[in-house]
Amino acid sequence: MAHRILAQIVITGTRVFGRAFAEAYKQASATSKYAAQAQKGNLSGANTYASSGLTLDEACKILNVKPPQAGETNLEHVTERFKKLFDLNDPKKGGSFYLQSKVLRARERIEMEVREAERKAKMDKEIKEGWRPKVYKDR
Repeated sequence: MAHRILAQIVITGTRVFGRAFAEAYKQASATSKYAAQAQKGNLSGANTYASSGLTLDEACKILNVKPPQAGETNLEHVTERFKKLFDLNDPKKGGSFYLQSKVLRARERIEMEVREAERKAKMDKEIKEGWRPKVYKDR
């Protein structure tokens, strides 16, 4: 009788340990991929899931807009699509809060991509032209 109880304890412990190990491995794998992208200097690739959990392609598919070309997109069209889909999925009107959240995260992801491209373009311009601080003279 004691050997059955001991066997059950060993089997249950092995299952729990196995699941924990598998989850830890997934987490470590994701972290190493993120670190590799950040080390290469590809911060936009490293930030793919950082804020919203969506890639740029997923965000564009959700809002049914074209991906930003060279960091530029028609933000008015993105905002228009966002408002329409956000209102359609309003839980008070029978919509889904989950879908409404996805639409919001998609808009945020596209805007984040555009902001990053603008920041990079500004830095490139500053590097190309040289840094010129603004000087204020007292009168």
